[in-house]
Amino acid sequence: MPRLDTRDIVAISLVASTWAILNVTITPIFWQATRLPILCDMVGASLLILTIWWTKKPLCASAMGLIATVLNFILRPTALHFLGFTAASFIFDISSWAIGYRNLLDRRLIGSVLLVLISVISTLIAGLIIGSFFMAPTLVSSAYGGIAFFAFFHGLGGFIGGILGVIIINGLRARGIKIQEYEVGRLSGAK
Repeated sequence: MPRLDTRDIVAISLVASTWAILNVTITPIFWQATRLPILCDMVGASLLILTIWWTKKPLCASAMGLIATVLNFILRPTALHFLGFTAASFIFDISSWAIGYRNLLDRRLIGSVLLVLISVISTLIAGLIIGSFFMAPTLVSSAYGGIAFFAFFHGLGGFIGGILGVIIINGLRARGIKIQEYEVGRLSGAK
């Protein structure tokens, strides 16, 4: 377990609360207007990228996803579908740690491509979970042509959110904003 300092806890809490608030306020409006599961994935993917850039420690993206889930259930108890995004947070966290934070954050081109790729994979899996367990099968097949197409829309949201997340961290970096250095150690993910 990595050692989290106050800055890490604050970062995780801020990003998780942002995700929960956006999920409760704006994404339901977008869903009702379009019936496309894209915005929730855009928000989640971009905030997961921001979390690993901010903390550069394993388990922080997972913790952020768990806190966002708890807050989401407090604010909107019937939104069980958010458990799919909880799973996506874990997948994103494990993938980013396995690839290495230095590879993702220091190598601009390849890191950006990999961040977008793991965003897409994470949100595709979230879409499969949500479509399989939390959506009416008749709705998924009639409105989206099946679970694969429903998951595709989630992956599309992850793609857009991944690009937005990369733009956000590159913009912060270009303005000289530097949060902290990498943690040295076995679990740092710095390969």
